[in-house]
Amino acid sequence: MSQIENEVFSPVKVNNWCKGCDICVAFCPRKVFTLSSETGKAEVTRPEKCIICGLCQLLCPDFAIDLKEPQNANG
Repeated sequence: MSQIENEVFSPVKVNNWCKGCDICVAFCPRKVFTLSSETGKAEVTRPEKCIICGLCQLLCPDFAIDLKEPQNANG
């Protein structure tokens, strides 16, 4: 099995312009995010819990969160 096959699909991505406001961390119903102790920015630490509800993307004041739907096996 290749490394790509072992990786967990992440439907959510935090872009580098995140300012670490903590809104996504506070409001995510599945607790997908944490604030990095190194950078102070949000990071996805539990991607498998994401239900793609869009709340993080809607509330982010800096538009720093991207969501994507998983593709099915047929493409």
